[in-house]
Amino acid sequence: MIPAAFDYVAPTTVTEALAVLAEHGDEAKVMAGGQSLLPILRMRLNAPEVVVDLGRVPELSGVSDDGDAIRIGAMTTYADILGSDLVHEHAALLARAVAEVADPQIRHRGTIGGALVHADPAGDVGAPALALDAEMVVTGSDGAERTVSASEFFVDLFETAVAEEELLTAVRIPKHTGWGSAYSKFVRVSHQWSIVASAATIRAEGGVIVEAKVALTNMGPTPLRATAVEQRLVGMQASEEALREACASAGEGTDPPSDLNGDADYRRHLAGVLTRRAVLAAVGD
Repeated sequence: MIPAAFDYVAPTTVTEALAVLAEHGDEAKVMAGGQSLLPILRMRLNAPEVVVDLGRVPELSGVSDDGDAIRIGAMTTYADILGSDLVHEHAALLARAVAEVADPQIRHRGTIGGALVHADPAGDVGAPALALDAEMVVTGSDGAERTVSASEFFVDLFETAVAEEELLTAVRIPKHTGWGSAYSKFVRVSHQWSIVASAATIRAEGGVIVEAKVALTNMGPTPLRATAVEQRLVGMQASEEALREACASAGEGTDPPSDLNGDADYRRHLAGVLTRRAVLAAVGD
């Protein structure tokens, strides 16, 4: 299908972009990489009056050292994240998850900010951001910045804490230097959205888990933190048998969808299996 007619604006600064959003309100739609928005427009599931393309705002791209954290601009592509030494050194879990996103063509267009604001529960960026205790930097129409923790950022299905006249401008991730990490994803077809996935980052000493952070993809309307599993893992010897028991309950209390890829109980079982694999791989990383 052909999209409904709309005006196209390509601002070159965050200030310009926010001014357009303030002028048009809910009739404006922000485009980052366009990998989610363009299919929606083509199917006429949304018909905005104005599309605001952030692709020409250079201040929104790039990865930088921010003291005890790294700062990733919202318009930074998956490919640039994979090419960043800072990400691999201090937030390796994000790099491992991004490597599982679609194919190289999409990874060169899709952006971390676009994925986070789109908030598809089957997307591969939300759970790593949650597990890494990321903070989202949101800029309002007055230019003031506020930070929102990943645990509060995802509000509901395709809904985040970013208001209509605000922009997600950066993601700030505390450094997890030296932590092992893994992203275990289950799909039926290569490059598919996650049926279920588990993101784990682990700090271990002498084969004993000292800290554990685990989050789940597509196990509810938003990414979920597997806090009960994290608590069980701390102090545990990282053996496969012990981890099997600790991770088996990862899906308990979740609300996964039932569809052609599997029902809710199947996904809960998968969550336990994938979490065990992710934790084992993270310990061995």
